[in-house]
Amino acid sequence: MSDLVAYPVISARCVRLNWRNVDGLITSLILPIMLMLVFVYLFGGAIRLGGPVSYVDYVVPGVLLLCAGFGAASTAVSVSQDMTGGMIDRLRSLDVPGAAVLGGQVVASLARNAVSTALVFGVAFAIGFRTGASALELLAVVGMLAAFVLAISWLSAAVGLLVSSAEAASGFTFFVMFLSYPSSTFVPIATMPGWLHGFARNQPVTPVVETMRGLLLGTPVGDAPWRALAWCGGIVICSVAASGILFRRRVR
Repeated sequence: MSDLVAYPVISARCVRLNWRNVDGLITSLILPIMLMLVFVYLFGGAIRLGGPVSYVDYVVPGVLLLCAGFGAASTAVSVSQDMTGGMIDRLRSLDVPGAAVLGGQVVASLARNAVSTALVFGVAFAIGFRTGASALELLAVVGMLAAFVLAISWLSAAVGLLVSSAEAASGFTFFVMFLSYPSSTFVPIATMPGWLHGFARNQPVTPVVETMRGLLLGTPVGDAPWRALAWCGGIVICSVAASGILFRRRVR
């Protein structure tokens, strides 16, 4: 099968499988919304930012990122299920390139996250989130979020190839969720213990969420966009290379 035919066919298959996995789809949509409601209505009253920005405006960009990260990380489970369920053997018998198999899962992740992000954004506006961002700034937010999803999706694909079961792959989703907590996703880094500041400032989630927050709320972003793109680009390059090596080893 030629690459031009394989890529859209495999991508369409992965998208259909995502829509048919109702349980996983509901979890990826409901969990971020529940977290946003918990932080805004249960914890928001106890958090004082000390500035003009309300907590709902502060936390929504982070929840959007958490939603995208959780959805992208579930790619590890899909890849692992394909590797252990015999689907890869069938595709390889048709001479389907490995890049198309993994790329299809990444495309499905981008499509799934586009829907979940739109839903979370709608709920955010319903509970009081407001933005004065221009159309160009909103486009930049979408681009930054897509870059993060692309990076985590490829990293998840590599994890799915590395582990031996879907259950082990599912643990990666919780790692990605945890990474949002020691960052500026829910509270300013300055409120954290001093020994945690270095890690919180120098991990991939912080520059991405700071870029999105700055664009949505009209606050300075500094060098956050460049650091965010560097993180995303580095993760994609390393993950694609690792995925190619791991895929060839798994299908020998």
